[in-house]
Amino acid sequence: MVCRINCAVITGVEVLPVVVETNICNGLPSFDMVGLLSSDIKESRERVRTAIRNSGFVLPPKRITISFSPGNIR
Repeated sequence: MVCRINCAVITGVEVLPVVVETNICNGLPSFDMVGLLSSDIKESRERVRTAIRNSGFVLPPKRITISFSPGNIR
């Protein structure tokens, strides 16, 4: 994995740790998110791409995979 970030999610009155890992590698250009994702997170894929482009950065034409773990937390 290229980058690992420690985050948290609020579930009711609990706060649970979440690790977000990102990998950029050669292959057909794609932007995939892995884990038990809610529909809001699935829809954010295009918002993230647009925000990166509008910030003046260029997304590399590579395979980008973002993994949210543990995979049993929505």
